[in-house]
Amino acid sequence: MTEVSRRRAIPPAETEAHVSPDDPISNAPTIIEVLQARAAATPDGLAFSFLVDGEEEGPRLTFAELDRRACAVAAALRDAAESGDRALLLYAPGLEFIPAFFGCLYAGVVPVPAYPPRLDRLAYSWEALGNITDDCGPTVVLTTRNLAAAYGGAAAAPRLAALRWVCTDALDAARGDAWRGPAADPEALALLQYTSGSTASPKGVRVTHRNLIHNQRLMREADGPSGRGLGVCWLPLYHDMGLLGGAVQAVFQGTPCVMMSPLGILQKPFRWLRAISRYKARISGGPNFAYELCVDRVTAEHKATLDLSGWFVAILGGEPINPRTLDRFAAAFAPCGFRPEAFSPCYGLAEATLFVTGRRPSAPVVRTVSAAALEQGRVAAAERGSPDARSFVSCGTPWLDMQVVIADPEALTACRPGSVGEIWVSGPSVADGYWGRPDETERTFRAFLRDTGAGPFLRTGDLGFVADGELYVTGRLKELLIINGRNHYPQDIEQTVQGVHPGLRAGCGAAFETRRDGRPLLVVVQEVERRSRDLDSGRLLGDVRQAVAERHGVHVHDLLLLESGALPKTSSGKVQRHRCCLGYEGGTLRPWKGAKA
Repeated sequence: MTEVSRRRAIPPAETEAHVSPDDPISNAPTIIEVLQARAAATPDGLAFSFLVDGEEEGPRLTFAELDRRACAVAAALRDAAESGDRALLLYAPGLEFIPAFFGCLYAGVVPVPAYPPRLDRLAYSWEALGNITDDCGPTVVLTTRNLAAAYGGAAAAPRLAALRWVCTDALDAARGDAWRGPAADPEALALLQYTSGSTASPKGVRVTHRNLIHNQRLMREADGPSGRGLGVCWLPLYHDMGLLGGAVQAVFQGTPCVMMSPLGILQKPFRWLRAISRYKARISGGPNFAYELCVDRVTAEHKATLDLSGWFVAILGGEPINPRTLDRFAAAFAPCGFRPEAFSPCYGLAEATLFVTGRRPSAPVVRTVSAAALEQGRVAAAERGSPDARSFVSCGTPWLDMQVVIADPEALTACRPGSVGEIWVSGPSVADGYWGRPDETERTFRAFLRDTGAGPFLRTGDLGFVADGELYVTGRLKELLIINGRNHYPQDIEQTVQGVHPGLRAGCGAAFETRRDGRPLLVVVQEVERRSRDLDSGRLLGDVRQAVAERHGVHVHDLLLLESGALPKTSSGKVQRHRCCLGYEGGTLRPWKGAKA
């Protein structure tokens, strides 16, 4: 990649969509042909730029440059792998990942986006990467010279020692000038997208070219008739939301995208909003926690510099959406021109490529139901703010030819209207199954309704209900707590605990069951804010027990306070409750050191 240097801001002409919403290029059968057509039709059109540390303008790629560099990667892969082989993609935030990804597609090699191991947590990071390596059996690692040197080459990872390492930033782009590859078969495997591992060990989802292009069309449809426009993406490219919803969607739509580092946003969330304001971005988004970070850490001084009036599509996805977050964000940034009508909540998962349901930008639809009825699997209206109330944000409807049904996870029959059940999905975006796991593929991707015979459906493992044709997600089936015959969602208990004291970090707790002498016990582990040094852990446990008993009618056996950053999470920020339970039982979690004796 070219050396990072200070550059001018992107001119206004380059922030506009290069194509109309009915662009014929996006009707190509594969994303490979879409990129090639973009490079031919608008060779100088800006595809990607990158903000170093979220602030300084650095490398850029036009569509022609992206195509040329992808061809160079494909030419290099011809010497390192066979068609159908897997390639691990290990990249720090930046633009190098993107030509490597498309180069794999060009060559017929299956890209496997992976979390690049952190040097300060090398053992854990390499173990996670090693598990993926063992699962999919790659033959080559694509990375950069800096990362290869930092890891010590293959010697840093014994499981990767037999693989060939290709540093794509060292390739001469001219190497691909004469490269010509075969047309991709729409039914062929395009990529392996590993699940986040929030409820189980990561599994490789087999995404075909047909799945990939269909899901891109779903997202275009949900964006609305006015088109996408320039986007800002800080989500990591080794996860589906950043890769498929950010980078690939920008190529599909033919619109420029400003890329940023996730770490830079977590350190200073103002950088995200400043980029949206600076480049007049039409579309950007992230999980619920990112909007919370902005509310909590963007100062009034910073707000005075922002213009968010051009932000028309504010995507929310990747984790449960808290209605309070939407209210707080809209109120906090209304003076900056942000409109709540920009919110675009959605629902998806890797097993369906990415996107399943969504709402075109509009005022959020919030439905408030009775918590008591919810515990029994029923949906009954309640007044928002009442002690018995639970509020959920609509994740919209399925688009095009996708279908969603709510099913009884045990009887495998369709639920009656007004019931909570497992979310089942069918349609062309549903992936081909899991890599090397035929039994799990059959159970998860080949479900049929016993009462009607309809199917096959993808069993998502998520719980929810449908009201007025719109989907509401209530939680995860595997994480549902069944205490004294009643259903409890862990995130509800976690929110109650975090409301007891301001020193408890929002979104950084886990409620789960452990067993002692055969008896189920409710345990909560919870991070403490770094600035909090005066908590009385004994008194806090009493306050937590009282709050949870009053609100949920259950007893908290133990509350373990953790240092900030100690809660096990996936690399995309999802709480790993099963790892929290294992860590609690094994005594491996890092306890908070500031508690009074």
